[in-house]
Amino acid sequence: MLERLEMEGVGPSPHLSFEFAPRLNLLTGDNGLGKTFVLELAWWALTRHWDAAPSLRRTAWKGRSYVAAEIRGVSSRTHIHQEVGPGLEVQMFVPPENGLTVYARVDGSFSLWDRIRNGRRDGHSMVPSLPAYDFTPDELWNRLEKDGRTLCNGLIQDWVAWQIKDAEPFQRLKRVLAALSPGTSEPLVPGEPTRISLDDVRDIPTLQMPYGLVPLTHASAAVKRIVGLAYLLVWAWEEHVRAAEFRKEPVTDHIVLLVDELESHLHPRWQRLILPSLLEVVRALREDVKVQVIAVTHSPLVLASVEPLFDESQDALFMFDLVGQEVQATKAEWRPRGDANAWLTSEVFDLKEPRSVEAEQAITAAKAALKDPNLPIEEVRRIHNELYRVLRDTDPFWPRWLARAEAAGIDP
Repeated sequence: MLERLEMEGVGPSPHLSFEFAPRLNLLTGDNGLGKTFVLELAWWALTRHWDAAPSLRRTAWKGRSYVAAEIRGVSSRTHIHQEVGPGLEVQMFVPPENGLTVYARVDGSFSLWDRIRNGRRDGHSMVPSLPAYDFTPDELWNRLEKDGRTLCNGLIQDWVAWQIKDAEPFQRLKRVLAALSPGTSEPLVPGEPTRISLDDVRDIPTLQMPYGLVPLTHASAAVKRIVGLAYLLVWAWEEHVRAAEFRKEPVTDHIVLLVDELESHLHPRWQRLILPSLLEVVRALREDVKVQVIAVTHSPLVLASVEPLFDESQDALFMFDLVGQEVQATKAEWRPRGDANAWLTSEVFDLKEPRSVEAEQAITAAKAALKDPNLPIEEVRRIHNELYRVLRDTDPFWPRWLARAEAAGIDP
């Protein structure tokens, strides 16, 4: 697991450091402050794999620029340190025994690092063997190939093959889908494969929806993203176990999940379930497997959903803020807020009101009027009319305001 990540003179801030919790880590804050950048560096720290320039030295930065990390494996701890500068080549390195690392990007692509398949031993250290598995959405569903080799058959072919054989991977896939479902009323249950076109001879997996069978190729963006994650986890686990048997090495006991914008495409009802589901889903692979999640979220429902299970000894919340012209990331003191509205108006999201911009402006003006007994009646009436326009009759702000309106002689 990734225990610490530190960067100096790199990215959006002169200095950022993170002490990650062993189970759940949530990164939240405004857009453009570097949360995805931190996920990219976490991926690098766990795999030492980059497709392109991962981090750039800050313009006009005078001091040393580096990225450092500390990783705990099954039986060891590794410190890695990478200097960053113009023309510096990235030196490949594989940390020992870091199990499986899965990176789910917001665009539907995935990356996978498997200690056994993507690394090999040279004496007492690990050296790169194969690059990480990088899936575009199309490659995840249809096939991943490299240099004439088939690295993965893809979701469509594997799902149908597993289902026809009623093999253990299919039973595992059903358990993972059940864990990631949006609720008991809408379970993700595989249906019988079907043909969808005269021009496509493949059998396409389906899901049993309340209104009938839906081919996965016709599913919603939310379902595709979750089903893709479910398949990748099962496929990665099955191939890891096979590789462990082939190389006579132990099967990993931990998985790291990096997830960007956890709530992407999901209905609010599903947002309330997805994070607890992710923590639970690894048990569908094997009961004793541990999981570390590092996830970016902008959803107050996601944060509200984790309140019953958040444990400060295992979990952490990091807030990104722009202070002046510098990005700061701090580990927040965990305080349950009770509901999504309270999270919206907390320092995490920093909204004054969990309403429309117009309603927020009207309430702000009304709160100022409550403190000013000498405000002209015309201004009180203007504020009252604006509140009447933008707030519903049942809005909880009305009881606070009506006494002020009545005192000014305004008929509510």
